[in-house]
Amino acid sequence: MPVAPDPIARPLDHLALFGQDDAAALVLRQGVLTYKALRERISLLAAWLAARVPEQGARVASWAAKGELTCLLPLAAARAGLVHVPVNPLLKHAQLAHILADSGASLLVGNAARLGSLGEGDVPAGCALIEEAEVWAGAEALDGALAPSSADPGDLAAILYTSGSTGRPKGVMLSHANLWLGAVSVANYLRLGADDVVLGVLPLSFDYGQNQLLSAWRAGASVVPIDYLTARDVVKACARHGVTTLAAVPPLWVQLVEQDWPEESSAPLRRLTNSGGALTVVLVRKLRAIFPQARLFPMYGLTEAFRSTFLDPALVDTHPTSMGKAIPFAEVLVIGDDGAITAPGEEGELVHCGPLVAQGYWRDAQRTAERFQPAPAGSAYGGMAVWSGDRVMRDADGLLYFSGRRDAMIKSAGNRISPQEIEDAALATGLVAEAVALGVPDERLGQAVHLIVRPRAGVEDAETRLPRILAQELPNFMQPRIFHWRDVMPLNPNGKIDRAALQRELGA
Repeated sequence: MPVAPDPIARPLDHLALFGQDDAAALVLRQGVLTYKALRERISLLAAWLAARVPEQGARVASWAAKGELTCLLPLAAARAGLVHVPVNPLLKHAQLAHILADSGASLLVGNAARLGSLGEGDVPAGCALIEEAEVWAGAEALDGALAPSSADPGDLAAILYTSGSTGRPKGVMLSHANLWLGAVSVANYLRLGADDVVLGVLPLSFDYGQNQLLSAWRAGASVVPIDYLTARDVVKACARHGVTTLAAVPPLWVQLVEQDWPEESSAPLRRLTNSGGALTVVLVRKLRAIFPQARLFPMYGLTEAFRSTFLDPALVDTHPTSMGKAIPFAEVLVIGDDGAITAPGEEGELVHCGPLVAQGYWRDAQRTAERFQPAPAGSAYGGMAVWSGDRVMRDADGLLYFSGRRDAMIKSAGNRISPQEIEDAALATGLVAEAVALGVPDERLGQAVHLIVRPRAGVEDAETRLPRILAQELPNFMQPRIFHWRDVMPLNPNGKIDRAALQRELGA
């Protein structure tokens, strides 16, 4: 039976209470955690956190691969009255240092190798470091545990860092209610049940990846978290665990449809879900051919409002390019340049209203005010809304279609990348005088990062040294695929670098 879309939010840690005691909740390399064990381990971890970081509302960061600790921290931190800050394990020390300093984290939990890679200045004063093994040793040594919390659902529960079109990543503030209702909503429209097995391939620092955990546990289902190296690893995991639900982003789907899918891998799959970029018609057809029995759910979302829309699987074949309609608890409006709701067939900005809207950007009133503004007239929810910057059109049947973005965000392999962050890293090397990062269409990645640079006068070997330094300073998904070296950059009438001209030249 699908989870009823009950609009009443509860403290986030209560999501562990739904599964049957002896049912598998989390399938790890070292063994299976039943729901009874899940609840016990969350209580232990929460008690340890409360003792280690007694200040309510303090931030606790994690920087590690998927495992018991990273999967349980979202609920354990919430139970302890703390705010979880998951950091993508693919990020390197410069990005981590920014997130730790910006969030004011009191504690960073990670594996030994990652913590050992940190240098002087990477960890702000007041932030303690502790290895995963030490956390569990300390938690298991405690006499007591922590009971389910009675937190106000409006309290802050997590800060997820996401790239913007300019500047460094910004922290999106999510409440217990945001995460709870997101879990209930997705479990409902995917029709997840206690007999489902969800393969968690997406990063837990990604709202889409974290929701896989939360929505599955809301349905009493089982989650198998994996950090895959190749697409073949995903195929093998599906067979090994009898996976019924597989979520991915378009670049991963491109790799997966190129694999050989034996019946033991493909047959158990009931549903495929996609976000982080649109599926092409060709890719939809390939997925249909390999998984004819699986329902395909194309979805659209943004971290600031979690998820906005999904397309009913029954409409995928007839409307393959549509974003669908609003998910439960979301109100999605299309607003024209005149501030009014558009008529069918008219393009406007997608505005997301309702209880899934985040609380703004952490310690960033300016950018919060730019994106989070009062809901338009005609909104059923009112309050604050997220003005997405995405241009969409609604047809006569109420289905939405994506038109484009206002900003210069690069979306590569499902990651939202700030061009300015790459440009700043290039300029910081001292090897180049000017730098422009652009996303160029790429069949496998969605967009590939191209970096156009003008070397500084008198600098030697810049073409050799710059890629090597950026490989050390930027995570893999931000690495420029192609460097374009220029003696002169094109300028617009205002004397600024003409990004539009570069985009036209490169087909961006």
